[in-house]
Amino acid sequence: MADDLLRLTVLGSATPYPSAGNPCSGHLLEGGGARVWVDAGSGTLGPLQRHVGLGELDAIWVSHLHADHTADLLTAYYGLVYADVRRPAPLPLYGPPGLADRLAGFLTNGPDRSPVEDAFEVHELYDGHHVRIGGLGLTSRAVSHGMPAYALRAASGDRSLVYSGDTAPCPALTRLAADCTLLVCEADSSAHPPGTEPVHHTPEEAGDTARAARARRLVLTHVGRAMQPAEAVARAAARYPGPVSYAAPGDVFLAG
Repeated sequence: MADDLLRLTVLGSATPYPSAGNPCSGHLLEGGGARVWVDAGSGTLGPLQRHVGLGELDAIWVSHLHADHTADLLTAYYGLVYADVRRPAPLPLYGPPGLADRLAGFLTNGPDRSPVEDAFEVHELYDGHHVRIGGLGLTSRAVSHGMPAYALRAASGDRSLVYSGDTAPCPALTRLAADCTLLVCEADSSAHPPGTEPVHHTPEEAGDTARAARARRLVLTHVGRAMQPAEAVARAAARYPGPVSYAAPGDVFLAG
């Protein structure tokens, strides 16, 4: 891939468990000569390897610690430590505070803590965290999901892509997505139950966020099972005047 492109390949977008033909949330982000696995939901490690192996990845970034965004880190650990994957150093892993201990709690099977750090070089995210991987800049902002959760802005040259992770509409996401080339926004909720604090977007709210941020294009992901993707796209398009698409597994989106 040319260094000046910014590309997102959808590995999966199902919630909260995989469908027969659609893994949970996961993406391959490519730009600036770097390849990053963004969210590692159930079932995404398989399709990831159609494009890049664990030995060739430059980093992993995860938005929050729910299993439908992180579960395949567990099998990636076995690949990195006990199987045929060879790397000169642990794979950089960016995620919310407590990620290493969460993984170790599941993987430890005896009196000694599982050596998670043999597989992953863990970096804890915080609001405003920024890292540069090759020519790809990654900026994380804390968003509203009832637990530590982050949205991501990826930039390569003059191209920018924003991924909401899981979040209710919030000013932090709108600011992060300001004037972005491509906004990939979740639309898990068909409607918010009365008396509850929202933790996801509805399709209409995804359209509102894209419009407020002046995003050039909107892609809906993590669409809840109460809706068909076409319905979610139509509902978002009623509130946002730009192009709206659905993140089907295997789809590739270029920013710019």
